[in-house]
Amino acid sequence: MKIRSPLLIKTGGLLGATAIRAWMSSLDYRVAFYDPAVDPVDPRYSGQKIYVFWHEYILFPIYLRGHCNLSMLLSRHLDAEILSHAARHLGFDFVRGSTRRGGVAALRELLATSRRMNLTITPDGPRGPRRVLAAGPVFLASKLQMPLVTMGFGYDRPWRAKSWDRFALPRPFSRARTVVSPELHIPPKLDRDGLEHYRLQTEQLLNRLTLEAEAWAESGTRKLNDQPVRREHPLRRGAERLARAA
Repeated sequence: MKIRSPLLIKTGGLLGATAIRAWMSSLDYRVAFYDPAVDPVDPRYSGQKIYVFWHEYILFPIYLRGHCNLSMLLSRHLDAEILSHAARHLGFDFVRGSTRRGGVAALRELLATSRRMNLTITPDGPRGPRRVLAAGPVFLASKLQMPLVTMGFGYDRPWRAKSWDRFALPRPFSRARTVVSPELHIPPKLDRDGLEHYRLQTEQLLNRLTLEAEAWAESGTRKLNDQPVRREHPLRRGAERLARAA
């Protein structure tokens, strides 16, 4: 049975955000960057970017990087209503649409949003195929001349849903790992063949980083120059900005 009551949807979003905080806070997070300056909390960070990661790992960045001037593309399906409210409670803005459906309206809103915010897109959502990258993020990166950043996530032997994306639910107190690419600059004014070339290149990179993060999480080993990841908090972020200004 689908929930259609606005009050129930809003309540579900609040409860969902509370559950995400409680569940995800138990994990041990570490990250390996090719360039730490792509992280929006890094002091060297500058300019807007488009972050892409697979739909099955959406809880990972929603928990860690709220309140970082990020707008997430979420589908228009009713199933995404509660998630959109949970994302707002966790510090994300969002655009409703899809890389495949409702694309024109979503594109217009993304174009407007990109002038002031970073964009986050799950390029195989909302219905798959799993780990196949739609052309939307590459087109946007070319059109807007905003760099892409691919993010591979992994948990240590997570529980998997029987959904199209095999949604990953981490075991409490387990390892969570991410491997993050440097900026990827897509040339402007790509034709159909050029768009497909960079789409495939980005898909292959995202799959490679995801498999690397998954293997790293399961192995329990360390990587050269890896570092712990902490959840961003709006009060701490404001205090750090004041300290840098002083």
